Amino acid sequence: MSRQRPKRTALPPAQENIDKLEKIVNEGNFYGAQQMYKSISARYVAAQRYSEALDLLHAGACLQLKNNQLTCGAELAVSFVEALVKGKVAYDNENLDRVRKIYELFPQIPVPHNLEDDDDLHELTEALGAAKLRVEGCSSFLKAAIKWSIEFGAPKTGSPELHVMLAEYLYSESPELDMARVSFHFVRGNNPEKFASTIVNFMGKCYPGEDDLAVARAILMYLSLGNMKDANYIMDEVKKQVENKQLQLQPSDLIQFVFYVLQT
Repeated sequence: MSRQRPKRTALPPAQENIDKLEKIVNEGNFYGAQQMYKSISARYVAAQRYSEALDLLHAGACLQLKNNQLTCGAELAVSFVEALVKGKVAYDNENLDRVRKIYELFPQIPVPHNLEDDDDLHELTEALGAAKLRVEGCSSFLKAAIKWSIEFGAPKTGSPELHVMLAEYLYSESPELDMARVSFHFVRGNNPEKFASTIVNFMGKCYPGEDDLAVARAILMYLSLGNMKDANYIMDEVKKQVENKQLQLQPSDLIQFVFYVLQT
């Protein structure tokens, strides 16, 4: 007589698991809850109950991040996007808002300055390491979201809103600022005014000779995408903000070249 396979327990509505796991997180068992978020959501996905998998993963990512569990929150955030892809979920305002809600919970913590002793140096080393982890976690999440958006309904370069989120986080949180990377995402975004403000902010703290490069790079990147409108806007807006803040955009061969390109 053949043995009967044990019956798998039917999956309850996602809200039951959301409530149960929230209690476990609130008790401080972050790791245990993390493993359950991953295993239970995988069962919903396997059952093609993608909406419930998304609800569970979204709730988990938000809750872990609210409790300062960056690694756990970032992992569930990426899993949330993976479930969007597996479920072939359309890019729309509702799902963009769900991605944005997770993004807004990633911590933004200024790196300390004004070092005076060894304790301060130790604090800075720890802060730089934490900043690197924050940037890696948020970047992985938003890059995955951009790829999802390209595949399921956003413009061919990806969701402009997601590009702006990533550009802002890279600029504000990166311990080693890479303006080329920041600019790459801003020019694919939809907020040239914010980009101009970021460039002017960068000009106020960069090394001599980097300011004209930041302006020229932005304009040439826009032009490479065929976006003459925002290329001109950036030039005009940077000049206006520089004057208002009593800074100086030093004349250089590079700036003169960019002026010439914009006039042709």
